[in-house]
Amino acid sequence: MVSQTVVIKNPTGLHLRPAGILCNEAVKYKSKISFRYGDNEANAKSVLSVLGACIKYGAELEFRCEGEDEEEALKAVVEAVESGLGE
Repeated sequence: MVSQTVVIKNPTGLHLRPAGILCNEAVKYKSKISFRYGDNEANAKSVLSVLGACIKYGAELEFRCEGEDEEEALKAVVEAVESGLGE
């Protein structure tokens, strides 16, 4: 398992569009991809799970990837979040 913490830069947090972009990136990989936000854990491959986490601007998320392509998966989701998820 690999993990990395990132900060959400989107001024409006993870609403539907950026959540969809994050999920579309995550589903490209076979590894289990999740993130921790506070005391909660969410599946990064599920739009409903990401939206349900109610991620706001400035939130710190710890992404965790576990599986055969975990290194590539972690790099991809972290880069997607750091690039602003299309916004």
